[in-house]
Amino acid sequence: MKKQQKIITYDKRRIVLLLLFVAIVALLVWRVVYLQVFNKDFLQNQGAARHLRTVDTAANRGVIMDRHGEALAISTPVESVWVNPSLLVNQRQLLPKLARMLGLDLEQVERTLAARMDREFVYLKRHVNPDTARQVLDLQAEGVFTQREYRRYYPTGEVASHVIGFTNIDDLGQEGVELAYEDWLKGTPGKKRVIKDRLGRVIEDLENIHTAAPGKDLHLSLDRRIQYLAYRELKAAIKLNKARSGSAVMLDVKTGEVLAAVNQPSFNPNNRKKMRSSQYRNRAVTDVFEPGSTIKPFTIAMALESRKYRPATIINTAPGSLKVGRNTIRDLNNYGSINLTNVITKSSNVGASKIALSLTPEQMWVMYNRLGFGSVTGSGFPGESAGLLSHFSRWHKIEQATLSFGYGLSVTPLQLAHAYSILAADGRSRPVSFLRQDEPVLAEQVLPVKVAQQVREMMKTVVSSEGTGLQASVQGYQVAGKTGTIHKTAAGGYANDRYIAVFAGLAPASDPRLVLVVMINDPAGEQYYGGQVAAPVFSRVMSGALRLMDVAPDNLPVIQTSLPQDEGRS
Repeated sequence: MKKQQKIITYDKRRIVLLLLFVAIVALLVWRVVYLQVFNKDFLQNQGAARHLRTVDTAANRGVIMDRHGEALAISTPVESVWVNPSLLVNQRQLLPKLARMLGLDLEQVERTLAARMDREFVYLKRHVNPDTARQVLDLQAEGVFTQREYRRYYPTGEVASHVIGFTNIDDLGQEGVELAYEDWLKGTPGKKRVIKDRLGRVIEDLENIHTAAPGKDLHLSLDRRIQYLAYRELKAAIKLNKARSGSAVMLDVKTGEVLAAVNQPSFNPNNRKKMRSSQYRNRAVTDVFEPGSTIKPFTIAMALESRKYRPATIINTAPGSLKVGRNTIRDLNNYGSINLTNVITKSSNVGASKIALSLTPEQMWVMYNRLGFGSVTGSGFPGESAGLLSHFSRWHKIEQATLSFGYGLSVTPLQLAHAYSILAADGRSRPVSFLRQDEPVLAEQVLPVKVAQQVREMMKTVVSSEGTGLQASVQGYQVAGKTGTIHKTAAGGYANDRYIAVFAGLAPASDPRLVLVVMINDPAGEQYYGGQVAAPVFSRVMSGALRLMDVAPDNLPVIQTSLPQDEGRS
């Protein structure tokens, strides 16, 4: 009896267990059916939320080119390494190797991660090369990712750096043309949908939501060959004359285009570690100086326009000095009685002052204003200075006199080059441009044609054995120009031993095509006159530029030939 009861109890337990297993299996089956059929959309959305991502795609910045299509600034693809600190903290053992790969200080990395533990995105190293990025990903460290970006590269280095400028780490323009034309050059980032694995790596691109649009290319007016030539010669002159700084600007007379604009000291935008803010500015556009005797051709133009003077009009400069109030204006020598041409040739301060004082202050101010002094050239370059030209109502006699030989007003090298381009273009003024001009440029007549031509003829004598700028001569071409040696300002007046040396000129003088201004600041060598320091730079740069642009010579020597005598004649 007892044995039978045990069998019945065993059968009941087995049935209960079987029913329990059946119930469990049925529950599991129901769960599978529920998840796969009734709750399918919810689960798919949850899965997608964890692995589907919308990511930005970087856009390529536009290329900056010179007038002939040679690249001056291009963008190259690079990778940036970023991390999720809360994920990476679980793999601290990989940090030393990761820091070593990226050339980072381990302690600094640890401090950065600790300080940003509440963030999901922290840059570890921007702009690494693709090989390094690949090695980082091969670590398969959780929370370490890479992102495609673009880095700006400048093929000409420091040769054109002041004009081109540079971008920051986010590829946004900071200086120069990169800043001025930011909206034109920058691209529009795109978006795409991707699938990422648990480590956050993209394993599949699903679709483009918005395709990245690259920035537009930009053609500058610069000629890379002339830019390099001017850079090389200016740098050599600064070193030779132990000068503090210098600038050179060349314009195309026919279009107002800037063919070259260089400064010293310069900087290499490809080497961010050695860049200093004091080197960034384009001195040719932003820095002002008193132009000194390079303003005298415009004083003569003013005299001719007034019709009170002709080129042959005699000015008595004896005894080489002129008393104006309590001040005395002096020449280097007593030039005696000289005509207007000699005022330029000999660079007579007394002669220029006498001419200016015979005119009204308003006449002078109107002339300088028409030439562009006291206002920007319209180049659109960031930070361009307008210089300084005070209103004639505030002038005293001494100021009127000193303005005639370039003291009391301030100009930039670019402004001075623009003013000389007006003389070169028969009195026509064109806007200055750093962009290539493919259409004819409208000009405004601001000087009588005859006056501009007469002044050019006078300026040719400066570049002769009788003038102060012989070293500015160019073989095969006529050159017209003017030297300037300016005393620098100091506490209480002007320094006796610190100068700015300048030469401004144009060529070929018979039909001008190019204008060039060279300014050397604070030469500390044995020579400091504009005709000694700046004129040789003008000669070498202008000579090379005329030949590079295939400008026909206008001063070739005449070769005498004789016909053979007829036979039988004695």
